[in-house]
Amino acid sequence: MSIVKVEGWVHNIRILGKIAFVVVRNRDGLVQLTIKKSENEELYSFTKELGLEDVIEASGIEVEKPKTKIGREIYPSEIKILSKSEQPVPIDVTGVTQALLPTRLEWRPIDLRSPKNFFIFKVQSTIVEAAEEYLRKNNFLQVFTPAIIGGISEGGAEVFELDYFGRHAYLRQDPQLHRQLLMVAGFEKIFEIGPSWRAEKSYTRRHLCEHRGIAVELSFISDEYDVIKLEEELIYNIFRRLKEKYEDEFDKYGIDLEIPKKPFPVLEFPDIYEILRDMGKEIEYGSDYDTESEILLWKYVKEEYDSDLFFVNRFPFNVKPFYVMRVDEDPFWARSVDLLYKGIELSSGGQREHRYEKIIEQAKMKDISIESIDWFVKHFKYGAPPHGGFNIGIERLTMQLLNIYNIREAVLFPRDPERLLP
Repeated sequence: MSIVKVEGWVHNIRILGKIAFVVVRNRDGLVQLTIKKSENEELYSFTKELGLEDVIEASGIEVEKPKTKIGREIYPSEIKILSKSEQPVPIDVTGVTQALLPTRLEWRPIDLRSPKNFFIFKVQSTIVEAAEEYLRKNNFLQVFTPAIIGGISEGGAEVFELDYFGRHAYLRQDPQLHRQLLMVAGFEKIFEIGPSWRAEKSYTRRHLCEHRGIAVELSFISDEYDVIKLEEELIYNIFRRLKEKYEDEFDKYGIDLEIPKKPFPVLEFPDIYEILRDMGKEIEYGSDYDTESEILLWKYVKEEYDSDLFFVNRFPFNVKPFYVMRVDEDPFWARSVDLLYKGIELSSGGQREHRYEKIIEQAKMKDISIESIDWFVKHFKYGAPPHGGFNIGIERLTMQLLNIYNIREAVLFPRDPERLLP
C-alpha cells in the first residue's frame, strides 16, 4: 500500500479507550485519522498534545473500506504540528455551539473555516464561473470600467466621496453609465464582474455598502424583452451548473435546488397595483412597491406559476433614473425591469434611452444638471444603438440560493455602516 499525506486543521479529537480519532479538515472535506495504542503507543500519546484548530500534517496508509461516516480514513504513521492554535478557539468551527453573527464577523477568518461556510463560497465562485462561461460562449466581451468616477452615476447622496488630487471624486454606485458608453463605442455585447458601493445607512438583512455584480449590456435590441430573455438564459445556466456540480452538497444541507422552468413569469405595471390590492396591499398609483410587496408578489407568482423567479416590468418612470427608456406610446411607464427571486430583488435593468434629445429631456424632468452629466450624454449626439442590460447582485443570488437569512453571511468580509474591519 502506498503512503498518503493529508494536511489541514484539527476539527475534532476523540479518545475512546485505547483508540484515538483525530478528524482533519481541509478544503476537500474531512478525513479521520485512527490511531491504535497497541500499534503505535508513541503516536497515540502524541494525540493528547493536539488542540482544536492546530494545523497538522499526517502521513500513513488509507483504509480501502473505511467504517467512519466521514468518508476517508487513514492509519497514520506520523503526525507533525505545523502551527499551534491558542485555546479556547473564539468560534466553534464544528457548528455545535452557534455564535452570534457580530461575533462571527469579528472572527471571520476563523468562522470561514467551517465546511458549511466554505460551501457558500464554492457556490458563489461557481455562479461567476457559470455566468462567465455562458456569456463568453455567446460572444460577450469582458470589460473593466472605472470604480472611481468624476460624477455621480445615479444621483442622490448615497455615494462615497473621495479626495482625488484635490478634486471631488466618487466610488461608483453602478458601472451602468460606462457600460452604456461602450455601447456608443460599438462594443455591442459586454459584461463586467466587479464591485460597486452605496453609502446607504441601511442595517437590513439584505443591504451592503459594498457589493458585487454581474453586469451585462447589449446593443441592437428590439425592446426590454430581449434583455429579459438574455437574463433568463443566464440565470437558467447558472442554476443548471450548480445542480450538476453540487447537488449532493445542496441535499446535505437540506437545500432543494430546482432548475427553474422557462420562461420566467413577467408581471407588469399597472397590473402590479391590482395584484397587490387583491392581496390586501394598497399601493398608490404611480409609486414603487416596498419590500413587503416583493414577498406578496412572490407568493402570487408561486401560486399562479409555481415559480420562485419572476420579472417585474414597466415601472413608473418617476421612480427610475433618467437614463431608462420610457414607453413612447405611454411615457408614464418605463422599460425598466427587475428580477426577483424568493421575494428579493436580484437585479435591475431594462432598455436604456439611446436618443440624445430624450436623455436631455428626461434629465431635466429629474432636475439633473445637464452640465453634471455632459461627460456622459454628449457622446450620444454621434449615434447610439438601441441597447439595454442588467446587473445581478452576486451576494443576493448566493443568499437566496442557499436560504441564508442575512446577506453578510454571503460576503467574505462584509462592509456595512458599522463594519470596516477585518
